[in-house]
Amino acid sequence: MTSERPPEEPSHGGLPPGTWRWLQDFTCWIGTWCFYVGYRLHVRHRERIPATGPIVVVANHSAMVDGPLLYGLLGRHSSFLIKQEMFRGPLGWILPRIGQLAVRRGEVDRAPLLTAVRLLRDGGVVVVFPEGTRGSGDVANAQRGAAWLARAGGARMLPVAIRGTRRPAGNNRRFRPSVDVLVGEPFAVPPGRGRAALTAATTEIRNRLAALVTELDAIRCLGRPGAARTERA
Repeated sequence: MTSERPPEEPSHGGLPPGTWRWLQDFTCWIGTWCFYVGYRLHVRHRERIPATGPIVVVANHSAMVDGPLLYGLLGRHSSFLIKQEMFRGPLGWILPRIGQLAVRRGEVDRAPLLTAVRLLRDGGVVVVFPEGTRGSGDVANAQRGAAWLARAGGARMLPVAIRGTRRPAGNNRRFRPSVDVLVGEPFAVPPGRGRAALTAATTEIRNRLAALVTELDAIRCLGRPGAARTERA
């Protein structure tokens, strides 16, 4: 990752230029209530989400619905780093207007990363799915990107585990499936500069997110035997 400091730009309240703030508020509201209607949704430790200040959220990713679900649950204006292929058709119109950032996979895409740093320095929230698209091979790059964003933007990390959104193999339809979200404790990335410090921060992110997912799997096993087993890849 580049260590270049992005030039200062006018403040947009923690959202990218061109965002329709009212539209993000509206879509967040719709997303929150739709998921409570469509799922038996259990959110644990939502109070751990900082109400103010820059945050880089990292979450596991097993289904397309994970992004919209987290978008509605955060309770703050947020920008997701989303693969560029999603910015097509109607989504290509709405995603930039609700503050989302397109990222090209498989290469260093500096423009959205520098925009994300500016948002963090303005006190915003940026969301990264380190697992990326399943099977994409971009996991390590996304994890390093999350660590770099937190360091460059002066932000804390917030791990979030999501389970229940992935449809079990051979199951074509589910009526109001149980979905669990576990919010971890926010933490600061290890201090330091250079590649070694970035590697240490990346390892810290990976370990904390993995531990949170394991904790949530244990909770689901205790509450609903067999629920966690259907989630594991």
